[in-house]
Amino acid sequence: MNDILTTDLHDAHTDQLSVCTLPFQNFGGRLSFSGPIRTVVTMEDTKLAQQLLRTPGDGAVIVLDGGGSTRTAMLGDVNAEILRQNNWAGIVINGVVRDSAELRGIDIGIKALGVTPIRSAKAGIGAIDVPVSFGNVLFRPGQYIYCDQDGVLIGEVPLHSPLGKILL
Repeated sequence: MNDILTTDLHDAHTDQLSVCTLPFQNFGGRLSFSGPIRTVVTMEDTKLAQQLLRTPGDGAVIVLDGGGSTRTAMLGDVNAEILRQNNWAGIVINGVVRDSAELRGIDIGIKALGVTPIRSAKAGIGAIDVPVSFGNVLFRPGQYIYCDQDGVLIGEVPLHSPLGKILL
């Protein structure tokens, strides 16, 4: 879904949502996105993330904990296009991206801390679908994430918008 407003959602469900406090920037062509969470934790290595994004996303959102590193990119245009093709709603990265101009033209939600031209390693160190923590939030696979230009919210179950629509 790409018409959520995190401000309205938070106002309606304050007690059911956690707010990620990191200063994310938007990089993808889709500014608003939401879905069930899948996680990856790794440090300056994208092999596991690449394995996950090549699977059917079914509208889910990848939460990639790269330790907040700004030394190497955790996503570029090639993998963003694969995310889109595999029906992922988006990706939230505790780290940085590259190919930022190209990312803006891909219809996928992408939030990250910034940019670098440097690509990552491909050693496969890390884990998929484990709890990860950053920005004062614990992200667990199966929770729901809601993202737009104003922020990132996390809930345990799908929530209704103030207009009564279920937001996934």
